[in-house]
Amino acid sequence: MSFLQPWLLWALPIAGLPILIHLINQRRYRTVEWGAMQFLLAANQMSRGFARVRQWLILAMRVLAIAGLLFAISRPLASGWLGLAAGSKTDTTVVLLDCSPSMQRQEAGVSKLDTARRHLADVLSTLSSNRWVLIDSASETPLELEASTDLLESPHATGVSASADLPAMMQSLYDYIKANNPGHTEVWIASDLRESDWQSDSGRWTSLREALLEFPQEVRFHLLNYGDNAANPNSPPNLSVRVTEARRVEVGSDAELLVSVLVTRDAEGPDDLQKISLPIQFEVDGARTQMRVELSGVRFELKDQRIPLAGGAVRGWGRVSLPADINPADDNAYFVFDKPAPRRTVVIADNADTVRPLSLAASIAPDAAACPSDAFAPDALQTLAWEELALVLWTSDIPTGKTADALRAYVDRGGQVMFFPSKEPTSRQFLGVGWEAWQPLARPATPDNWRGDQDLLANTASGASLPVGRWEVSRSCSLAGEFNTLASLPEGKPLLARVPTNAGGVYFLATTVSPSDSTLAADGVVLYVAMQRAIEAGLAVLGDARSQSAGTPLPATGEPWLRRAGDPSPHDEEALSTSYAYRQGVYSSGEKLLAINRPVAEDQTLQAPSEQVQQLFTGLDFDQVDTSPGADSTLVQEVWRIFLGAMMLAMALEAGISLPRVPQQVQAFAPRVGSPRGAPPRALEEVA
Repeated sequence: MSFLQPWLLWALPIAGLPILIHLINQRRYRTVEWGAMQFLLAANQMSRGFARVRQWLILAMRVLAIAGLLFAISRPLASGWLGLAAGSKTDTTVVLLDCSPSMQRQEAGVSKLDTARRHLADVLSTLSSNRWVLIDSASETPLELEASTDLLESPHATGVSASADLPAMMQSLYDYIKANNPGHTEVWIASDLRESDWQSDSGRWTSLREALLEFPQEVRFHLLNYGDNAANPNSPPNLSVRVTEARRVEVGSDAELLVSVLVTRDAEGPDDLQKISLPIQFEVDGARTQMRVELSGVRFELKDQRIPLAGGAVRGWGRVSLPADINPADDNAYFVFDKPAPRRTVVIADNADTVRPLSLAASIAPDAAACPSDAFAPDALQTLAWEELALVLWTSDIPTGKTADALRAYVDRGGQVMFFPSKEPTSRQFLGVGWEAWQPLARPATPDNWRGDQDLLANTASGASLPVGRWEVSRSCSLAGEFNTLASLPEGKPLLARVPTNAGGVYFLATTVSPSDSTLAADGVVLYVAMQRAIEAGLAVLGDARSQSAGTPLPATGEPWLRRAGDPSPHDEEALSTSYAYRQGVYSSGEKLLAINRPVAEDQTLQAPSEQVQQLFTGLDFDQVDTSPGADSTLVQEVWRIFLGAMMLAMALEAGISLPRVPQQVQAFAPRVGSPRGAPPRALEEVA
């Protein structure tokens, strides 16, 4: 329980006035012994106990009436723990809003995101604050609002196709508080606790928590959980579609488009796995076709669906759609196509013979396409055409100078680089990561942990994991710097790591293909798959048609990007032009086409446990409430009417108790002369 006018509670001692008046009245009269009144005391013996209780009840009702009035005019708040948010005057209120595709899941026709905005608008309009700030999951930039109700209309509070990054949003919150130094700050977080958004195992949480604890002002956190565990369990499973590959092939004088599609559904029990007939619609340059597939499990993969290209079209775009369901954000997937770019790979090595397994794995394409792989010495890169490369395998010393600048520019364009340790590692680093020293192992070790949910070692489309555990490593090189571990050896030693970048991929593999170091070449399945996935990622940025995940900055082309197709939006195109990178669809800039889709992580339904989320805020003032899409109940509401009614009830009871009793005749203790036996004396005929 808290109050919008808590200062009025200082007047609560006024409720003790009836007690004070009663005590004063007790001292106004002296008790005088009078013999004739002894008979009255004996006559009133039967009603003495009730009279005392009656006096205390009257006193209690008067106290409650005054207290109820004071509580009513203090505007108390109720409805769970959220009422605690208004205990003191708030200087700044910050809203961290998760706008990711998973927050667009609907219940009773209302999405989680719309419910969160409505809840927050209701709560914040009730609570007072000097300043309102919104940090949305797309821009991650603090935006000041004129009023809390702007959450309902702001285009920054609408759904996007990009995943949320809660640690990055918390970092923006920290930077805002540090730069503006506000007073008492209330932070409201609305999210569905998807693990891909929260990244609860990230080391950034520890440093952020410690930094927030150092602020001298009070910072309180309130989490609104719209997770699926709080949703209606009777809601139908959600279906999602993704284009895994779209390529143009020539068949004689004609051209065809081969489209591979993956359909998945959320399934929590046998009832969700019933066989269904599902229509899938294909749209290529405005022409639509439809086919039906049978979905009997969790996923269905349609491989190389052939779609004729009218007039032998060279470049174009398309869309794959499912019927609308409880989450419209994953019912569409977009793709673009063009003549395939060459799958060219280069290996940078001091001795080309030692890296022949790498050249072989890179040169074998999964289809009949040409995939040249060339070996270069580090001092022969002046004539290298970086803009034509899909993958760079670096087995020599980490470059410096102009070569490092060229490699960095290649990565910024979306290129893929994989580093292998040299024979004698130096202290050089690339993007803050470098080799330290070789570490011989007492006996060959196998990876005991790797990321099967994403990146180079992700599970296959059928859900089967790669045989990473069959690798045997006899010698590994330790890493220094900031990186994300994709595979590790026992005791947490990194085997495959990825450096965080804005674009492109930079990987460090802590061993080589030499038989004396590992069995990567002998058990080459995983190595081949990882390299081909890296090549595919590199090819995606080559040519005039490319695809990327929402949230990645748009490529610089010198011309503005225009929207060709996309998911329906309630906002004007001009208002959304700055957020194209966060919304899936097809965009063009001159001759270039770009398809933007939701990240793969959005198809994963794993939620961060509530207990683990609470641990992320250990030491901070933190509360959490679980709610659901479409919930009509308000999170904070005033309950002064209850106290006003209690005051009126107390006054009515006090009036009823204070009414005088009906006089009753009592029997006299001595008969009067001349009266019938047993008649009361005249003086004692009536006793109140």
